[in-house]
Amino acid sequence: MKVMHVDASAKRERSNSRALSRFFIERLRAEGVDVEIDYLDVTVDTPPHVTEAFAIATYTAAEDRTPAMKATLAASDALCQRLLEADALVFAMPMYNWSMPSAFKAFVDSVTRTGLTYVNTEDGRIEGQLGRQKVIFITSRGADLRPGTPFSSMDALTPSLRAAFGFLGVAEPTFVDAQPLQFSDQEARTQALERARGELSAIASRWAQVELSSDVEEEADAI
Repeated sequence: MKVMHVDASAKRERSNSRALSRFFIERLRAEGVDVEIDYLDVTVDTPPHVTEAFAIATYTAAEDRTPAMKATLAASDALCQRLLEADALVFAMPMYNWSMPSAFKAFVDSVTRTGLTYVNTEDGRIEGQLGRQKVIFITSRGADLRPGTPFSSMDALTPSLRAAFGFLGVAEPTFVDAQPLQFSDQEARTQALERARGELSAIASRWAQVELSSDVEEEADAI
């Protein structure tokens, strides 16, 4: 399984989202999945923010792009290719001020590309190209935004991620949200991380079952 693993926390060793994403990858391997990682830290290699030149080049037909336009889109082209080649996408991030980190938003803007990650069909529909990939979002949240809590209506992260990647063809992403963390006592933090690790372990087990059964079917077909 080729996994594109993207971290988006400004923190390093103190980052809960980074630790949880590493835990998930470890659990996949522990379940027997042969995992090949394509890793990207968008806080280090942040995609360029959208410029006028990028916008113009994006919506210029590929055959009409100038060398300068092609150069403008080169990094975005490469990122899109990495997404399309992956079997699974693991995105880990903290919630910043109710939504995603700006570095991850730059990533979203860079990989939302007409003709690459989504296409316009002959009958007028828009068809996302990431329907094949398994996708998990691992988030950490300072407050408790679960349904029924006082801050539940403030969650702009989950719907924005669903919308952005749903447009690209991801119909059923998985979410694991560690909450509450920073704005809670130690007991609540510990419980939140334990819940998240438990969910991640269960998801890793499900992914492994599908992956390993697929491998068995391919071997049987080859006999």
